[in-house]
Amino acid sequence: MTPVAPHIRAFLCERLPLDRGASESTCDSYAITFQLLFEFAARQLHKQPSELYVEDIAEPLVLSFLEHLETERHNRPSTRNARLAAIKSFMRFLQYRLASALEQIQQVLAIPQKKTETRLVNHLSIDEMQAILDAPDPATREGIRDRAMLHVTYNAGLRVSELVGLRMDDIMNTGSHLSLRIRGKGRKERVLPLWKETAAALRAWLTVRGEPQVPEVFLSARGGHMSRWGFTYILEKHVKAAAERNPSLHQKSVSPHVLRHTCAMVILQATHDVRKVSLWLGHASVQTSEIYTRADPKTKLEALDAVTPPNLRKGRFRPPDKLIALLTARPLLCGRRLYDPLAGAPLRETFAT
Repeated sequence: MTPVAPHIRAFLCERLPLDRGASESTCDSYAITFQLLFEFAARQLHKQPSELYVEDIAEPLVLSFLEHLETERHNRPSTRNARLAAIKSFMRFLQYRLASALEQIQQVLAIPQKKTETRLVNHLSIDEMQAILDAPDPATREGIRDRAMLHVTYNAGLRVSELVGLRMDDIMNTGSHLSLRIRGKGRKERVLPLWKETAAALRAWLTVRGEPQVPEVFLSARGGHMSRWGFTYILEKHVKAAAERNPSLHQKSVSPHVLRHTCAMVILQATHDVRKVSLWLGHASVQTSEIYTRADPKTKLEALDAVTPPNLRKGRFRPPDKLIALLTARPLLCGRRLYDPLAGAPLRETFAT
């Protein structure tokens, strides 16, 4: 029996960051996956997580864990697949360190990914987005900070990790306008210009920000760097306030990523070029950005207007004669009584009326 703790430590602290050069966000995501897995395994096997063995992480346990994610934690299949991908990565790491568990490892690696639904992206209208941007109070320091965060997120289409990771040296003043250097997913960097309104909101925040020790642009209430959960809480607070003026927000679930989707839809409708959307959002492939074309009805309307529709045959419906309809309807007999299927009554009552 081989304890799993030394191997998972080597995987998270050496394999991912040193050998594969994984980002901090990737390491955190993998760590959360194994935290959930080991807590679930400890409950199932009635032992402490530190007492688990590699042999305990077998195919039946992994399958039960995946079912637990969907049924009890109510995770979507995409989240379930991401957790499974992390477990498989660890198992591929183990097969070179623990030859005695090869059969068990191969069984886990053979677990298939679950098919997922391709849904339309959730985005906001211009009026809904404007109501959220107007929700913070610019007369307070927190309101100036929140207004700047919301404008920057919407303008640049940032992921929440990109927003909270934005540093002071990432702000580039090119004279006529401000630009941001974004360190995106997969260590891909991009430079994005800001609208004048966004630049004004950001300058207002930098004026009252002060000179704290942390290099991040946006700070928490305690003066440290803003966390992703902190920004999520701030967004939910302002969405609730904005819903009082725009009731349609009550029917929508607004997360930080919805602001990114909204930015993408605005760019697509303004440029009609999915390549510019991919460039703006920092996607690795244009195919990733094609999800926004499915959610944009204007793209379909252009295709509809470009096609000549077939002619419609003209004619007018004339109802059949009631007597002929009665004779051709089947069945006519209900028990021993003759029924009229049109009137739903016996023939005697039908002709009497």
